[in-house]
Amino acid sequence: MRGVLCTNCVRLAETVLAMVAGITMNGASNGVRKRVETQMGATSGMSGDGKHIILADPRGFCAGVDRAIATVQTIVKTAHPHSGLPPVYVRRQIVHNRHVVDDLAAQGAVFVEELSEIPDDAVAAGVPVVFSAHGVSPQVQAEAKRRGMFIVDATCPLVSKVHREVLRFVREGYEIVYIGHRGHDEAVGVVGESPEHVHLIEHEDDVADLDFRPGQKLVLLTQTTLSVDETAGVVAALKKRFDWIEEPPSSDICYATQNRQTAVKTVAERAQCVVIVGSANSSNSVRLMEVAQEALGERGRAHRVDDAAEMDPAWFEGVDTVGVSSGASVPDSLVDGVVEALRPLGFTDVSYVETVKENMHFVLPAALRKREGSAGKRPE
Repeated sequence: MRGVLCTNCVRLAETVLAMVAGITMNGASNGVRKRVETQMGATSGMSGDGKHIILADPRGFCAGVDRAIATVQTIVKTAHPHSGLPPVYVRRQIVHNRHVVDDLAAQGAVFVEELSEIPDDAVAAGVPVVFSAHGVSPQVQAEAKRRGMFIVDATCPLVSKVHREVLRFVREGYEIVYIGHRGHDEAVGVVGESPEHVHLIEHEDDVADLDFRPGQKLVLLTQTTLSVDETAGVVAALKKRFDWIEEPPSSDICYATQNRQTAVKTVAERAQCVVIVGSANSSNSVRLMEVAQEALGERGRAHRVDDAAEMDPAWFEGVDTVGVSSGASVPDSLVDGVVEALRPLGFTDVSYVETVKENMHFVLPAALRKREGSAGKRPE
């Protein structure tokens, strides 16, 4: 009948409107989290007569994302106001999640695509400029130095490690094959360290386009947000064609990327549908959806959403168990929103699958710690 919504659609819409209005990066939907934890208790088993939600653990923020967001928040909270100027500028999205960016912008942070957008008076006033968690190229660093900007580098330490590896291997005479996504901020920054010696490839077919003489010193590096499974085929093709290619002493793959994919795979094997919370430009969120779909096979579908408002009730018709996870740049309040929006559809039993306990922590960037230390000194 025209103009009439199904009951499930109405319930989902009402719940989503309430949830999205209350979501903030710091988890304004704490009531939802408490109710979930109460139902989950200390066990990962499912109980009750309702349909089931299985939360993947670990999910959401990784240490690098946590550090980057905390960097901007700390600057905003401790900034000394300059007339007509913002407390901080951030080059590009601090992390690839629009809710996080919108929340920080609401607190006063100003996001720019390029340093040229930052006015000279802001530079002269010493307004901090934050580099995102994905890192930047030496060319961007040089521009910031030329203009005398006060830079706070929030590049994830694991990404910085890859930058250092590039410089070290180039000094030692290596050509570098870098597996990554073209156009991704992290890949742009890494390749920018030495464009003439870093050869970016994405797929197995790209290996055929590489041309190195026998015996040429050759090493393999990877984008941190990829996974062992994701790169396995490309690595195998590289080793088959260039059997002397070397790998760094320790993997470039981010612990959080691998952990979240392992967890969502386990969850998907127990579900008929999986919802991944994460933005479309988040490499690890998109890959989580792909991993979930591979584990689901023909039993169901995996979907990626920015938040609960993007869910379609039709996805859950005939489904008894839904798996839920989120990318490494997603606040858990958005997962809470998905859980709450599923309740009116009958998904009232919530449990979780924990595959590993994460305890990684990164300190704030050195420039920020030095600034805070100087501010805390008493005048003599």
